[in-house]
Amino acid sequence: MTRHLVDDVAIGWDELGSDLLDGAPSETVAALTGGFRWSSRTMDDLITPDGSPPTRMTVTETTAAAQDLEWGYVLRPRGIEVIPTLYAASGPVVSWDADPLTDFSNPDAWPTVTPSRPPATSRPKEPLCGPPRVRPIRHAR
Repeated sequence: MTRHLVDDVAIGWDELGSDLLDGAPSETVAALTGGFRWSSRTMDDLITPDGSPPTRMTVTETTAAAQDLEWGYVLRPRGIEVIPTLYAASGPVVSWDADPLTDFSNPDAWPTVTPSRPPATSRPKEPLCGPPRVRPIRHAR
């Protein structure tokens, strides 16, 4: 997983495809993709404001707030840590052997393992990036 998501990509991902599921049971792939297959796409067409070559964005605890990210994902030996960057310094670790068909729409019900690092206790309790942004809802006419 680390090789596919991190090591084998020059800049970043535009979209993760069903190829991420290569080797998974066909029933699981069908349930997650509806039977459709598509390839992951990398960010190959980036243009920087000054014309310099694009570089991989590195996110750390000190740079996350300035990069306007809503979620962070850390690949850990025991699972993937999911961090809501607006409100937390750490997040739950979802085990690699968690059933991928789990309803992940409710984070409180995620099948988690003990975090690999304790939550930061010296950090302020207010959001790291300020209040959440309100986005207008557009209705079809």
